[in-house]
Amino acid sequence: MTPTHIEHIGIAVASLEEAIPRFRLLLGTDCYAVEDVADQKVRTAFFKVGQTKIELLESTAPDGPIAKFIEKRGEGVHHIAFAVTDLDDALARLEGQGLQLIDRKGRAGAEGLRIAFLHPKSCHGVLAELCEHP
Repeated sequence: MTPTHIEHIGIAVASLEEAIPRFRLLLGTDCYAVEDVADQKVRTAFFKVGQTKIELLESTAPDGPIAKFIEKRGEGVHHIAFAVTDLDDALARLEGQGLQLIDRKGRAGAEGLRIAFLHPKSCHGVLAELCEHP
């Protein structure tokens, strides 16, 4: 299981309405997609920078994980997502090597990806996400 590339960097924001124009200025490109992911209580907005995407994450519920993250740490980098070719194999291998998983199997994520998260305690404080393209 070797990641093929950094799929995206997730950034928690309080308001997509405020963040999208700022990132448009910063990156010199338009947001190409906005999507609600209801089961994760989040609304996402994507920008493309080379092969990597920037994913802005706004909570859609006060008890959602992004709302809790912002309440505890403030806005900022939430996670780094790595593209893998076989998510199930990657999860089994990493768990077998002692990493703590948040998701033991893949689930539906934004843009039709299958995703799973690794616990930050296993990644030196970084919330890591693995993504498999359909």
